[in-house]
Amino acid sequence: MFNFQRFIVIFCITLVAACSSQPSVKEGSDTRASKTSPTTAGKGGYYLDDGPGDNPPADIDSIPDAQLKTETPLVSPNKPYTALGKKYTPMTRYAPYYQQGIASWYGKRYHGRKTSSGEVYDMYGMTGAHPTLPIPSYVRVTNPLNKRSVIVRINDRGPFKHDRLIDLSYAAAYKLRITSRGSGPVEVEWIDTSPEALRKMNAAPVATSTTATAITPVAYKETSSTAIATAPAAATTTTTAPTDNIESRTASYYVQVGAFKNELYGDLLQKKILGLELAGDAAVTNVYNDGIYRVKLGPFSSKKEADVSANKVRKQLNLSAIVTNQ
Repeated sequence: MFNFQRFIVIFCITLVAACSSQPSVKEGSDTRASKTSPTTAGKGGYYLDDGPGDNPPADIDSIPDAQLKTETPLVSPNKPYTALGKKYTPMTRYAPYYQQGIASWYGKRYHGRKTSSGEVYDMYGMTGAHPTLPIPSYVRVTNPLNKRSVIVRINDRGPFKHDRLIDLSYAAAYKLRITSRGSGPVEVEWIDTSPEALRKMNAAPVATSTTATAITPVAYKETSSTAIATAPAAATTTTTAPTDNIESRTASYYVQVGAFKNELYGDLLQKKILGLELAGDAAVTNVYNDGIYRVKLGPFSSKKEADVSANKVRKQLNLSAIVTNQ
């Protein structure tokens, strides 16, 4: 005779056992941020079970840099988002960007998975991940220790640890020689790929891969998600805007706005500042010294006047602006 009550008890026990055997987190749902702690920090260990592929290309150094082209930012991956409890607002317009920090990389653990752009990640492609730069966008990444440089296309989000600036594909990190350590110091410069900027670049091509010009270390001050390098003023001026009897001024206050390896970026920022009249009647110059182009405003008749101009730059361009007396 069928014992219905006994059947119910056995069914419930079986159901509980089955549920307890299921993982609480779906396999493969780990976030990009979860890999940013090396298994053997400082000892050359790879992140978790990440690492180079089993059959890498014979000559990774021969893999070409990402080819610059004008692309329309994607809608979904450029919306504000939250990761590990922190809110991020991706940039939607080009602005001069130069930042120093630590780069990490990701390899076979993520090879073949979809990136934030919806594209499939290729560890041997020249790509990268950044928390706030537009997807897609292009950056030049330089290793200041050996001056090796690459151009990568940003098509993914991350890293999300506070001490990481950018995540690079295995190939990009290899070409910079930071794969053996898991991470390394880098300088990241956002490349303007608007049609106008690309036309100008075609007239004066940007250096590629390991042939980048050596760069003098500079300090930066970050005011938001956009960071611009700043450094002491230099003495040689390459371009100067028309001014109102600058020679008659006796002041020595200036506003430092940006520092770039590429003169084009300094020229574009200079024109933007002039167009918005952020310097008043003071000059806006793109100064070159020690391999760096620095944009400065001035001279101003007083520190107060310079402060006013610096505040305008910070407010309207969301850039760092430092007042100096040099």
